[in-house]
Amino acid sequence: MDKFSLTALAGDHLDQAHDSHAGRSTETLVGGSRRRLRQTLITLTDGTHMSEHDFPGEATLHVLSGRIRLEAGADGGEAAEGDLVVIPPERHSVTALTDTVFLLTVVK
Repeated sequence: MDKFSLTALAGDHLDQAHDSHAGRSTETLVGGSRRRLRQTLITLTDGTHMSEHDFPGEATLHVLSGRIRLEAGADGGEAAEGDLVVIPPERHSVTALTDTVFLLTVVK
């Protein structure tokens, strides 16, 4: 059985994001490009923007800490710690409104 401490990983990745010129850190915890299910821990520092990108398949975003803004076409909104967001099936972008850690789950 594989087991992860999301709390510990979040702290480590937040430190890495602060040390990165891009203001982010990511780690795929489950799956990968050759699997249908993929879960990736993503950490963004306050103000970091993930530019618009294509919809990867069915996807959710679970905010573990912090707050983000998700823009998807004409739709958009904020999500905060504890929120689970179903990502709309269209191009979208994400902006961290504070230092933020979230778990992205994708099924292709």
